[in-house]
Formats: sequence, C-alpha cells, structure tokens
Amino acid sequence: MAKTETLEDFYRQKMNWLPDNLKKDIGHFNVFKVEDCVGQGKTPVEYTRRDYYKISLMQGPYVYHYADKSLEVSGSTLIFFSPNVPYTFQPLTDDPKGAFCIFKEEFFTERIRGGIKDLPMFITGNKPSYALDKSQDKYVSQVFEKMINELKSDYVYKYDLIRNYIMEMIHYALKMQPTETLYQHTDANARITAVFTELLERQFPIESPNQRFALRSARDFAEQLSVHVNHLNRAIRLTTGKTTTDHIFDRLVSEAKVLLKHTNWNISEIGYSLGFEEPAHFNHFFKKQTSMTPSAFRN
Repeated sequence: MAKTETLEDFYRQKMNWLPDNLKKDIGHFNVFKVEDCVGQGKTPVEYTRRDYYKISLMQGPYVYHYADKSLEVSGSTLIFFSPNVPYTFQPLTDDPKGAFCIFKEEFFTERIRGGIKDLPMFITGNKPSYALDKSQDKYVSQVFEKMINELKSDYVYKYDLIRNYIMEMIHYALKMQPTETLYQHTDANARITAVFTELLERQFPIESPNQRFALRSARDFAEQLSVHVNHLNRAIRLTTGKTTTDHIFDRLVSEAKVLLKHTNWNISEIGYSLGFEEPAHFNHFFKKQTSMTPSAFRN
C-alpha cells in the first residue's frame, strides 16, 4: 500500500515542527488558517490517505480530488475528510482562504454514539461537501474563530468546548444537503484513470535496492482509491484501451530496464525493489514481457 500521511508527516511538511504533546496525546486536535498552510511557497497537498480526520472551510476557488471524484469549489464549502478516503486539492488562486481543523478519532472517544466514523459525512461513499451561502459561511467562519481562540486560551476545559464546536458544525451540516454538483476531469472514467496514473508514477523512480514497489495489482490500486476493482478496470480500459495490469506491467518493465542499464545492483536486488520476492519470478516476468532475460538485456 502507498504511504498514509500521519500527523507527524503533516507537521513536518507544513509547519517544519512537531507539537510537544503529539506522541503522548492520542486524541490530538489542532486548527489552522488555510493561508498559513496552502498556497505559494507551501508544500503541495499529495493525493493520499491520512490517519486523521479533517474538517475544512474552503473559500474557493479550488478543485478537490476525493477518491475517484472531483469537486469544484467556487464559493465557500464545508468539507469533511475521513481517514478511509484518499484526497488532494488544488487552489485555483495564489491567495487561498479558509480554515481547517485536524483530529484523531480518539479525540471523540466515548463522546459520540457509535463513534465519529459512523456520522454520514465520514462514511465512505457518502458526499462530504456542503456548499455555503454568505450567512452560512459567516456562521461556520465564526465557529472556526472560536476554536482558534479557545485553543490559545488557558481554560482547563477548552478541549471539551472545542468538541462541542466541532459537533455544532457537524449538526449544522447535517441539516443541509450535500453538494451534488461534481466537476469531472473530462469525465468520471478519465478522472479515475488520471488518479491511477498519478499513484502509479509516484512509486518511481526506484532509487535504492531497499525501496519497494508496493502497489502491484489492480486490486491494490482499487483499495487505495476506495473503488471496486471492476470499476477501476472498466474506467481504465474505456479511457486508454489497455487494462490496469497492462499499465502496471509496462511501467515495471520500463523501470526494470533503467535499473539494469544504469545501476550496478544485482538482478536479485532489482527484482526485490520491483516487488518480486524471488529472482526466478522476476526473470520469468521480464522474459515474458521482453522476450529476453534480465541478464541478456543488461549485457
């Protein structure tokens, strides 16, 4: 599986520091202004899963890529992100605005019936996006301001109050209808193919014998994208005329040729880095795809 972004990754990439209580505070919570984390000079947001929840007030324009769908945010939108679904987003302006909070599931342990993961906006397959008009944007903005101010305070029960603010936003959203309008990357099939290609390419180049090619099958990619493997295969075939496996194998062969020609790694190391546990399996794969053994190609 591709790497899941942890809270530690988030703080290192976006803030270049770690909170003192991050390791011991399993119910971690924090809240930020979007402009402090996103935009020019900031680390781009990668398409991946996170191991934490996120609630964002996005004051567009943005394009969100969420699982195999994309959402165009032109005005203000309240979006709920679950650890179960990979996502990324692209600001369409150099001056993004908004706010977001991040927290672990344990932040709400024993405080929500059934757990926060069972709330409608966090269930995989449900719509996470709620468009806001001016008055709704003002209301949600004020809730985020309350959380920001409360977090800075010395009030001994501030986290209880912050939990109430989060639940206030959740119930405010549940009274609305999720945004139905989805911006598609040409069409749904093209979008899922583009995301698949991005995930495939992100595993390369292989720069060390200890690096492993992890997503090796259509099922691996489907799981990462939170879609059924048949849906993934159908979308890629309709868009490209080739199967998911064809694309994976073509990329493996291409990388294998580079490693055979431009490194001094032995063939077992190259095979292992490409996900083959046994040299014989790599030899069989390479010969089937190229009609040559790895040794013959190298020489």
